[in-house]
Amino acid sequence: MRMKKIVVACVLVVGLITTASAQQTIGVRGLLNNNGEISYQTSVGKANRLEFDLGLTNLSANSGIQLTGVYQWMFPLDQLAPGFDWYAGIGATAGSYQKNTGFGVVGQIGLEYNFTIPIQISIDWRPTIFNTYYTNYAGSGLSVRYRF
Repeated sequence: MRMKKIVVACVLVVGLITTASAQQTIGVRGLLNNNGEISYQTSVGKANRLEFDLGLTNLSANSGIQLTGVYQWMFPLDQLAPGFDWYAGIGATAGSYQKNTGFGVVGQIGLEYNFTIPIQISIDWRPTIFNTYYTNYAGSGLSVRYRF
């Protein structure tokens, strides 16, 4: 019941944010560590954004589900090439894994490239600390998203 309330609250927050945002992306994140997530990003101001990921952990066996939200600060890397950015952020995760339900604090750092077509790719590292349902988790993610 508690997890259901958390998910409903997060969906409401995403809905409110999407009505007032400029750039949004939707796609998939995962693939590097046997996890898969549906990923959504929305801009907050000119240089920041929110990322929400809903995913399955450990796709091979004993899977769980988790919802993660991260506030990210964006930094352009136009000296490499137009479209490159790096980002860092902090957020929270809640989920259920191997019959345990809990939450944790996440950090995230990554590198992305925005093509001239509305496609974005990124690679990141997202360590989780103070996690109540598994310990010392640090997941790497490869993402492909559609920008609109």
